[in-house]
Amino acid sequence: MKKLVSLILMAAMMLSLVACGSKAPENTVHSVDDLPGKTIGVQLGTTGDIYASDYEAEGSTIERYNKGADAVQALKQGKIDCVIIDEQPAKAFCEKNSDLTILEEEFALEEYAICISKDNTELKEKINAALSELKAEGTLDAIIANYIGDDTKGKTPYVSPEGIDRSNGILVMATNAAFEPYEFYQDQKVVGIDAEMAQAVCDKLGMELKIEDMEFDSIINAVTSGKADVGVAGMTVTEDRLKSVDFSDPYTTATQVIIVRKDAE
Repeated sequence: MKKLVSLILMAAMMLSLVACGSKAPENTVHSVDDLPGKTIGVQLGTTGDIYASDYEAEGSTIERYNKGADAVQALKQGKIDCVIIDEQPAKAFCEKNSDLTILEEEFALEEYAICISKDNTELKEKINAALSELKAEGTLDAIIANYIGDDTKGKTPYVSPEGIDRSNGILVMATNAAFEPYEFYQDQKVVGIDAEMAQAVCDKLGMELKIEDMEFDSIINAVTSGKADVGVAGMTVTEDRLKSVDFSDPYTTATQVIIVRKDAE
């Protein structure tokens, strides 16, 4: 009997050790000042990737993932110390993962714009004119509010006006549909702020919208090679990107934030 009790206690201890061993390490990032020397997760080719790269000179290791969700999963598993990503996708991730939180301190403020080939100035001018009209009408604000508004979220979906002549052709939009609420899949269709904004632009231009989903770091190449007319994916204007492509006027502002594991209570 004593032997049996001893075996049961030993088994319980081993299970306890396994459970402890599988537990993610404690959070060590409580502010931007803690980033040097840490392992930072980002989505490959994003603004978060660009900003985080500056910390490599300070001893940080940057782990790059094709999808933001993969970086978040690595954080949950304790493989990285934090994730730098846009605020709205960060909120979506944290809503689905109660063990994660966003630092109150903002990391960086940025503006999103539509990526266009440097050779297509005519399209750029038309898109800028359409964006100006959509801003003046309040349509852009309504589209954004439908996805991130407190009182208006889900209540003001964009609907194209009836009887639009779309004889001006097809506008091919390259995106990465894993960036909720800007672009993501719902009922096997790409939806989100960017998708609705692009549809509203096409309505102004008399064009049909065609969305092509791809890896984020393939979007600029798709635009420069002519496989896509525009790139719309929560994309920030940067000096490096301006070497390859041009951008429209900004259509919204966004914030880069830091996701970390919640501190133990």
